[in-house]
Amino acid sequence: MTGPKIYFVIPVLGGIPITQTTVSSFVVMVLLCAAGVWLGRGLQKRPGARQVLVEKGVGMLYDMVSDTMGPHNLYWTPYIGALFLSSLGGTLIGMTGILRSATSDLSTTATWAVMTSVLCWACGIRANGFFGWLKGFTEPVSVMLPMNIISEIAQPISMAFRHFGNISGGAVLTSLLYSALATLSAMVLGAVGSSLAASAVVLAAGAALLARGFFKRRMPSKIAGAVLAVTGLLALLGLWGVPYLEVGVPGVLSLYFDVFSGGVQALVFSLLTMVYIGNACPAPEDGAAPEQETAAERPHTS
Repeated sequence: MTGPKIYFVIPVLGGIPITQTTVSSFVVMVLLCAAGVWLGRGLQKRPGARQVLVEKGVGMLYDMVSDTMGPHNLYWTPYIGALFLSSLGGTLIGMTGILRSATSDLSTTATWAVMTSVLCWACGIRANGFFGWLKGFTEPVSVMLPMNIISEIAQPISMAFRHFGNISGGAVLTSLLYSALATLSAMVLGAVGSSLAASAVVLAAGAALLARGFFKRRMPSKIAGAVLAVTGLLALLGLWGVPYLEVGVPGVLSLYFDVFSGGVQALVFSLLTMVYIGNACPAPEDGAAPEQETAAERPHTS
């Protein structure tokens, strides 16, 4: 597995490379904007099924932000939602087989992680002032200054590499599996196809197992029969280069590495962002600030 391919370079500011990651991120952004426009149009006082689902999702997002960051930080909800959907969409876009997963590029996750750190610093400066924020690095004692600086540097690095490592690792394993199954397909077809009699026997055995599986409703017999039948048929036809064993198994792993793992990593990254920003924006002692949004002032679509 190689890094993202560079499609072309824009000849400005010393050259701006447009890579597969750039294209994938732009496509995800356009799709999310289009989905937002479509889901947000035609809202009614008596909502339909689409509007009910959207309101339920938005309500769950606001509740999660309120529980994690506090009601005084509800104004961060659109950012957290955009971060979660961008992460999830950036991972799932790789399942198209045409575009590369944006989250399998370290530059994507590193950008999000650095953005989270910058937001935390900005919140700290806004709450305590610039010199008060710097003073926080020496508390509780001045000897903690090196550890506090290392902690601030390690935070975005750990966030970026956790997300990138899980997604890119799954992509590497899937690629290796595809290569191994293609080689195994050629070896099996080469062994069976060396004799017409052996090919015919394998085809007949596969057909018998397949019929038995359908008759007795047994899935293992269906799968084994289908594999043997296809093996014998391809061997008889001399199609030794067809990687037929790649069908099925990689798809199951893709459900885990792309769908499940991608969703988990998007959720974990969003939760860590909420925790870090929430710690940098504690609740004011005298209640929520007037300009901040409270749970009762949350926008409702119905």
